[in-house]
Amino acid sequence: MKNMYKRVLIKLSGEALAGNNKTGLDHETVHAICSSIKKIYDLGTEVAIVVGGGNFWRGRSSGDMDRTRADHIGMLATVMNSLALADALEQVGCDVRVQTAISMQQIAEPYIRNRAVRHLQKNRVVIFGCGTGNPFFSTDTAASLRAAEIDAQIILKATMVDGVYDSDPHKNPNAKRYSTISFDEVLAKQLAVMDMTAASMCRDNHIPVLVFSLEDPDNILRAVRQEDIGTLVK
Repeated sequence: MKNMYKRVLIKLSGEALAGNNKTGLDHETVHAICSSIKKIYDLGTEVAIVVGGGNFWRGRSSGDMDRTRADHIGMLATVMNSLALADALEQVGCDVRVQTAISMQQIAEPYIRNRAVRHLQKNRVVIFGCGTGNPFFSTDTAASLRAAEIDAQIILKATMVDGVYDSDPHKNPNAKRYSTISFDEVLAKQLAVMDMTAASMCRDNHIPVLVFSLEDPDNILRAVRQEDIGTLVK
């Protein structure tokens, strides 16, 4: 299939792993997502993953807590999700490595760019935990940074909505979904695709982002096959 992406970075929200529970991990949901990732793995696509931690912790809702400490707790939440994803991917037959931006060598490799690329070349799924390893940066920004570092062709941003709209589709039934949109428009209109730092980094490094719904996990397969789903930001 000549139109398939060869190397992708999938950005998963923590909430996506919680299913209808809204918090924590829903094992059926995680298994369904990983089964879809296995399909693109079997096609030979090199897969990296950045996962959020919002199903366990939302730093911006942490009251009076010091922001740096709140963000560090959020990084640890992403590691729990990374390990859960790794386990589920191994159960469906993928070879997996977890790399973390904060050293925790008893449970994961430290993030080393060349090693991550080598894993991808050997058809191992690489899951990046701890975001960038720095407070004040979101996991969307981590996804754009890692995608640039590993030369991913595209970021597949799997969300709870089926693309980018000109206004909130939950509040406005007449909201219009874009099929394609530029990063300049996203930044100018402050559309809720990803935070501005992440969007700027993708624009400056020419990394397109496909925003699509994970309600049907097989949308991951459709995205890699470049079928017409979601919104392409480029």
